[in-house]
Amino acid sequence: MRMMNRLSGKRESRNTEGPQLDVRVVRTNKVFKTHKGGKTASWSILVVVGDNKGQVGVGLGKARGIPDAIRKAEEAARKSMFPVPMIGATIPHEIVGRAGTAEVVLRPAAPGTGVKAGGAVRACLEAAGIHNVLAKSLGSRNAINMAYATIQAFKDLSSPEAAAEKRGLDPNQLTPWLAKARKEEADAAH
Repeated sequence: MRMMNRLSGKRESRNTEGPQLDVRVVRTNKVFKTHKGGKTASWSILVVVGDNKGQVGVGLGKARGIPDAIRKAEEAARKSMFPVPMIGATIPHEIVGRAGTAEVVLRPAAPGTGVKAGGAVRACLEAAGIHNVLAKSLGSRNAINMAYATIQAFKDLSSPEAAAEKRGLDPNQLTPWLAKARKEEADAAH
């Protein structure tokens, strides 16, 4: 049990080729399989990987040793990475994500609000690079389901430009504040 507390929320930076990614161990779980000769212990680990610029992925890894399980989970998370639509450092609109009986409500927040979330939801949001958001978890608080519900919410997000195009409108007509937000984003990038 002590090992699980020590590894929870751990951040690592791997010095490999390619972009530097934020690797967070969200949950560790020691599991046992019973055989004819006795019990065999192994570790199941949930890892969130993100580049802090809008890309995020989550993965589960299982192995006899903790380092091997983390490596497997990290590889699975890297393979499942996808872009998250963002406006500045927040999300474009309110969204609800569900996985199993876990439910996560994400709401955009004003600059300076911070990440108002806990546990697996916070790890997913910070790894994606979202810095101003309000989150509420409903239903199950299982860390694995919470992480997958957050990822599902990210996948269901749409950018204002995509929503305007779908409706056949001009993005500035649909969201008049968008032009200012995109200009501030561009100025911050330079």
